[in-house]
Amino acid sequence: MTKSKKKQRLAKFISREITIEYKTCLYFSCITAFYFACLLIRHQDSAKILTMFEMILTAYAIGYFQVYVLKNPDEAEVFGAKEAASFFLCSGLYTGASYIFGWYDRIPAATLLFFLYCIGVSLCVYFCNRIKRRIDTDRLNRMLAEYKEKSGRER
Repeated sequence: MTKSKKKQRLAKFISREITIEYKTCLYFSCITAFYFACLLIRHQDSAKILTMFEMILTAYAIGYFQVYVLKNPDEAEVFGAKEAASFFLCSGLYTGASYIFGWYDRIPAATLLFFLYCIGVSLCVYFCNRIKRRIDTDRLNRMLAEYKEKSGRER
């Protein structure tokens, strides 16, 4: 394998790892917000560190699953059946973890609400990524046009 190929593989690996970190932080923040809201509704003012540790590990595991198995459904160019199925699957995995670990004391209403919340979070992440991609594309096109204009004047 050439040095160039190794650099490309390393860059791809690092890019995926950064994506996983981004997803983990984003989804963990959303899951934690839901957890805190549930605690406040129940008039509890302290969270369990073990529960939060389970949440971050779950977010990492599902982040790796999304990137390496599902090929980043929340960063897809077009929203289709595959992305919808992926969102339901990942929401189901988060909800399953919440039930197994007892994050919401296995209360059916809270568990169902959490599932719906996870689907909503996935959709929001998808649309935020789409908006960011569009903004970045516009910015890059503007920079390219400026570069072409500038290099045209220098000749």
